[in-house]
Amino acid sequence: QVELVESGGGLVQPGGSLKLSCSASGRIISLRSVDWFRQGSGHERELVAAISSDGSTDYADSVKGRFTISRDNAKNTVYLQMTSLKPEDTAVYYCNAKGSSWAGGRFDAWGQGTLVTVSS
Repeated sequence: QVELVESGGGLVQPGGSLKLSCSASGRIISLRSVDWFRQGSGHERELVAAISSDGSTDYADSVKGRFTISRDNAKNTVYLQMTSLKPEDTAVYYCNAKGSSWAGGRFDAWGQGTLVTVSS
């Protein structure tokens, strides 16, 4: 069974920065794509950033130029560096990973989420 754990959320003032981590554990053979989603109060879950196995990235228009997604394959960890944060970035951030494991073949796993609050 593959488990994802997000960390790094918290309270930050507008204009500030946070770095989120998504660490995958279990009998993982490889991580293919890893995505960061977020869900604000009263909003639907939305895709924020994505990174593929070859390192190519994609971002929602609302975060382009402010957020950077990266991965450390040796640690099975994906990061989301968030800068110039705005109150509208306030949300629970989730990571979703797809890959292969020794236990059950292909997997599609979600983390439990980490809360980011941008407020003065």
